Amino acid sequence: MSTVDSKEIEHISVFKNDWWNGNGSLSDLHLYAPFRIKFVRDGLANAGVQMQNSVLPLEGVKIVDVGCGGGILTERLARIGAQVTGIDASAELINAAKEHAKLDPNILERVNYIQTTVEDFSQKERESYDAVVASEVLEHVTDAQLFLKKCVEIMKPGGSIFITTENRTVASWLVVIVAAEYIFKRIPLGTHEWNKFITPYEIQHILDNYDCKTRLIHGVKINPLLKQWSWSSCTAVFYGLHAIKQKKAGT
Repeated sequence: MSTVDSKEIEHISVFKNDWWNGNGSLSDLHLYAPFRIKFVRDGLANAGVQMQNSVLPLEGVKIVDVGCGGGILTERLARIGAQVTGIDASAELINAAKEHAKLDPNILERVNYIQTTVEDFSQKERESYDAVVASEVLEHVTDAQLFLKKCVEIMKPGGSIFITTENRTVASWLVVIVAAEYIFKRIPLGTHEWNKFITPYEIQHILDNYDCKTRLIHGVKINPLLKQWSWSSCTAVFYGLHAIKQKKAGT
């Protein structure tokens, strides 16, 4: 069984040369990155991770960025101290990520990129990471339940999983596909399939089955004028979810 959709990989790999262009076709991913970093950092702090170094607050924290693409989030996590492994099924995007990381020697020792699937990675790295980040990837996989199961397997007991994705609602279809892809062309055409979107409560139910308790579900919104992302009380379009893997008795 595989979570990888080969058509999705082929579609997104086309943008390998534009991945790090902050004003290009993936500009919204760049705008979203600072918010997602704050989401992970705050979530880890709330989960009890001690942050002693103000410059490198995530120093010593092992994170895997699942579906890392060209490394926008991976690099930012490394810049605040995390030991980050970025994995992606696309060889082209992993190569783009590796090349870009070379431009910043300060993070090279904290970044590792591997072209692999979450299924294969979880077999080799069971319960070895403090946190898993799956940001803007769940809506692109073929089997969300299997994907989440494998993500949880990677996490240490007490570890965190951070997910950002789109809800499956009429509002998300109108905003993400009709408006963002077709009308305003903020996102490359054909990037999303609405029936692959997943509700936060579906994720929560799946994670519950794998002994991973949801700590936070919150809506996310973008201010197009300020070009800033922030929390929202509405989860109808974009949302973030943070869950913690339960520790076994006696640990």
